[in-house]
Amino acid sequence: MAAAPAGSSLPLRSRIPSCPESPRLNRQPSAVRVVARGGGRPRPHAAASPKGEKERGRVGAGNGASRALELSRALEGSSGENGQRDAHLLPKPLSSVQSFNPNSDGSRLRVAYQGVRGAYSESAAEKAYPNCEAVPCEQFDTAFQAVEKWLVDRAVLPIENSLGGSIHRNYDLLIRHRLHIVGEVKLAVKHCLLANHGVEIGDLTRVLSHPQALAQCEHTLTKMGLVREEVDDTAGAAKHVAFHNLKDAGAVASAAAAKIYDLNILAKDIQDDSDNVTRFLMLAREPIIPGKDKPFKTSIVFSLEEGPGVLFKALAVFALRQINLTKIESRPLRKQTQRTSDDNSNGAPKYFDYHFYVDFEASMADVNAQNALGHLNEFATSLRVLGSYPVDTSMI
Repeated sequence: MAAAPAGSSLPLRSRIPSCPESPRLNRQPSAVRVVARGGGRPRPHAAASPKGEKERGRVGAGNGASRALELSRALEGSSGENGQRDAHLLPKPLSSVQSFNPNSDGSRLRVAYQGVRGAYSESAAEKAYPNCEAVPCEQFDTAFQAVEKWLVDRAVLPIENSLGGSIHRNYDLLIRHRLHIVGEVKLAVKHCLLANHGVEIGDLTRVLSHPQALAQCEHTLTKMGLVREEVDDTAGAAKHVAFHNLKDAGAVASAAAAKIYDLNILAKDIQDDSDNVTRFLMLAREPIIPGKDKPFKTSIVFSLEEGPGVLFKALAVFALRQINLTKIESRPLRKQTQRTSDDNSNGAPKYFDYHFYVDFEASMADVNAQNALGHLNEFATSLRVLGSYPVDTSMI
C-alpha cells in the first residue's frame, strides 16, 4: 500500500451506489439550491470586472477576474434562497462516459478550479474536461459551493502531490459537502522561473510563489541565491510580478502563466525532483454509475471506536479479499472532545477521534468490494462512499 507523506493544506486567499443496504451507510442526497429557475441549467449573471483593476492589454487576464467576481457575487446572492428544487431537476446518476464528456445539449461544461488564470489547477480542469469553460475561484470552499448551487457543472481540485503530500483542506471539505467524486486526473507539475522582459537572472534578488512550489525548487533557488517569498498561489505570483512590473523579483509558476501575463521564462523545469505529479479529483452533484469495463478506484471515509487493533481490523476487510489500498489518510473529527480511557483515574484526555480516508482499487460494481464495505460497516461508527470512478491511467 502506497501513501503520500503528510503535507500542506494549501491555504489560499484570493453515493454512489455502495454496499448492501445498511442504516449506517450515508445515502442522503446532495443539498443543492437552484439559483435561477427555468428549463435550462441555471447560470450566474454577468458582472463587471473589479473596479480599479489595472488594465493591461498584454496580460489578457480580465476574463478570469470577471468570472471569479461573477461567481463570488452569485454565491452571495443565492445564499438566502429558500426554495426547493422541482422533482425533474433532481440530480441523476452519470455514466462513466458522461462524467468525462461535455453536456448532451452541446453547451460547454463550466468547471470550477481554485486560483487565477494560469494556475496548475486550470490546466488540470482543461485536461479533465477538454473544451470546458474553466471558472476561477478564490478559495477551495468557493469551488465546492459553486457546484452545489448549480453555478458550475463540475469542480477539479487537488488532493495530493507526489512531493508535498496530501492537501488536507480538501479532505476536510469532502466530508463537509455532499459532492461526489466522478473521476481523477494526474498532472505533471513543471515549474519555471518567470520575470518581466529585460530582466535577467542576475538582476533578481527574490522570488515569489506558493510555499509548496518554493519547497519543490529549494535547491535550484538556493544555488541562484534568491530570497524566497511566499504568496497564495503560483499563478498569482506571476500576476503580481507582471502587474507591478517588478525588476528585482521573479515568480515560480507554469509556462502557461508566463504566456497569460506576458512574462519571460528565464529557466524551465527548475523543480528539484522531475517526478512531481499532482492528483486532482473531479467533483459533481451526481454520482457516477460504477462499471467493470475499465480500472476503477473507490474512495471512502469512515470512523471507528477506540480500541486495540480496531484500525487493523478495518484494513483487514480489504486484505482478506485481495483488494489493494492505494491511499490512507486520517483527519481529526471536528467538534469532538478528547476521550479518556477507562483506566485513567485522573480523567485527563487521552484519545482523539479521527476520520479515515481510504482509496482502494476496485469498482463498487464488484461484489467483492460490496462485501468488504458490508463487513467494515458491521463495526465502523460511520461509513460513506465518496465515489467510485475510473482510474487515470494517462501517466502510467
